[in-house]
Amino acid sequence: MRLHRRAMLRLAAGAAALPAVSRIAQAQSYPSRPVHIIVGFPPGGSIDIVARLIGQWLSERLGQQFVVENRGGAGGSLGAEAVVRAPPDGYTLLLCNSGDAVNATIYDKLNFNFIRDIAPVASIANGPLVLVVRPSFPVTTVPDFIAYAKANPGKVSFGSAGIGTVPQMAGELFKAMAGVNLVHVPYRGLGPALNDLLGGTVQAVFSTMPPASGHMKAGTLRALAVTSTTRSEALPDVPTVGDFLPGYEATLMAGLAAPKKTPTEIVERLNKETNAAIADPKMKARLADLGVVPLPMTSADFGKLIAYETEKWAKVIRAANIKAG
Repeated sequence: MRLHRRAMLRLAAGAAALPAVSRIAQAQSYPSRPVHIIVGFPPGGSIDIVARLIGQWLSERLGQQFVVENRGGAGGSLGAEAVVRAPPDGYTLLLCNSGDAVNATIYDKLNFNFIRDIAPVASIANGPLVLVVRPSFPVTTVPDFIAYAKANPGKVSFGSAGIGTVPQMAGELFKAMAGVNLVHVPYRGLGPALNDLLGGTVQAVFSTMPPASGHMKAGTLRALAVTSTTRSEALPDVPTVGDFLPGYEATLMAGLAAPKKTPTEIVERLNKETNAAIADPKMKARLADLGVVPLPMTSADFGKLIAYETEKWAKVIRAANIKAG
């Protein structure tokens, strides 16, 4: 009877260990087929380029193709939902960004909960926006801009890439913290918004770096401030909004996420390889061209960042009563 009991205990212990052994084996053989990185926006934008840069790195390092697949719509939430619904096996990833944190509140009837239904994998980078105006606009500093807006309530407008986009959120946070009445004018992308800024239809835009950089270099747009907590290496002479509105920050973060319950071993491997990628000098240079900087961290810390961004923008959205169009 004693031998029988010992045998049963050994069998039970072995059975309990099988799932762990299986997960480790799965991680060691990962990836054994192509991996899809879903981007919730059309090709060509900054988020899409980041996805292709990290996909190329992972393809070369892990010996399988990491294929970028664009699924635009609903501010990126269609792409996020596709990943949430995918098998949690590491073969479908999301290039997530600050927009996913915004979507959690701005859309009333999402079929998923982003924080609950995704597994944070790896942070890649974050970058500031830049507040730009025309050189003929009678302000040269953020305090000038605030004073002008207060003297002309409801007569100063800012353009954005659309309702619920981070450029709008940056403007709404600015309005709240500066106590000014700016009129938001949404466009279908930053290109049209900047064109109307150049034409005088709107007076300001909180823009990501790439579409505004050429205009700033040509002198057709003036940078008043960047929206990060520290100055941008790309614009070292431009102050931050926070220099004048302490605590202000509105950056665009990007990272990788996977469906909930993706094996921890796979998440950890992808996190390790992504951190190695963004430490590479060539990758840093490519990211700098996009106006962003590497943001390495553990998957757990990336999850905390997503939660922080979600809560932060939820407060702004509710205070401004913003609804998705």
